[in-house]
Amino acid sequence: MERLPASNAVLSSDERSVAAGPAQGAEGRGSLTLKDKLFNLLPPAFVAIVFVFWAYGPQSWTTSSWSIIVASSLTTGIVLGLEFVHERHSGWRMNWREFATDLFYVVLGSTVISWVSTTLAEDPLDAVKKSLGITTEWAMHLPFLVQVALAIFVIEFGQYWMHRLMHNSTPFWLTHAPHHHITQLNAAKGAVGNPIELFLISLSVLALFDLSLTAKFCAFNVLGVVSTFAHANVRSDPPRFYSFFFTTIRNHSLHHSTDYEATRCNYGNSLILIDRIFGTYREGEAALVGQDDRKRLSIWEQFIFPFQPLIAQVRAKRSESASTAH
Repeated sequence: MERLPASNAVLSSDERSVAAGPAQGAEGRGSLTLKDKLFNLLPPAFVAIVFVFWAYGPQSWTTSSWSIIVASSLTTGIVLGLEFVHERHSGWRMNWREFATDLFYVVLGSTVISWVSTTLAEDPLDAVKKSLGITTEWAMHLPFLVQVALAIFVIEFGQYWMHRLMHNSTPFWLTHAPHHHITQLNAAKGAVGNPIELFLISLSVLALFDLSLTAKFCAFNVLGVVSTFAHANVRSDPPRFYSFFFTTIRNHSLHHSTDYEATRCNYGNSLILIDRIFGTYREGEAALVGQDDRKRLSIWEQFIFPFQPLIAQVRAKRSESASTAH
């Protein structure tokens, strides 16, 4: 367990301007360079490109499960590459150790976690729906854009409340805390966490809605784009028409700040609009992220973290028994 230097992580508007340079922050928007302006438009541009692909692409592509895998991988790879072109914080710069950890969790999430979620949650829910004769065929006839928006809201609404529960209940926090022990933000960091949390946060009632497969794939891809940029070390501050609805790195970095109380806000993984609706939105940004004096956990430590209280109790009893024996 590695401990990194810690200090006040939350930046004010003025501090953000100083930390990011004279061309950044709300105070310096008038002096943005062309590069800054282009990068600020990248998140909404990616979302638009993704939507156009799924809405108008060849049916053989838009109905193939391989397409969503390729699209998600390309999104992560491209955004990760952008970190080297226009980074937000030098302290979040990617290295081989971080890359290996992130890659491990991306593979884990797309294989084991995906299989467990489908087997233990989605398939049983779908079976119950069919056995009860529940149907929502009306959803299938909605315009494609509305179907995608509905899928996004259903997924994010569930994740919002699960995420909020994790920050307000100790047993659930123990599963989620490893994700907050990351000490830098990068494109694939959204995939990093304890497997129990990764399963819990994947739960959704989307299976209750009869939506086209393509609309679901589009929703997954859009959420992936937003979440990837919201975790990435990319200097990009999207326009208001985007940031009012979707989570940005500014919103999410504050959620990852070193002050635990400051993390109890901005729960929307991709849809910050839900935080605005339920009063948990908070303005701000964090340059330093992590918990417990910025202790970086290894993969093994992330896996056993929820069981630490139990492990501590067992060790205490053993120590007590050994002392009594002597």
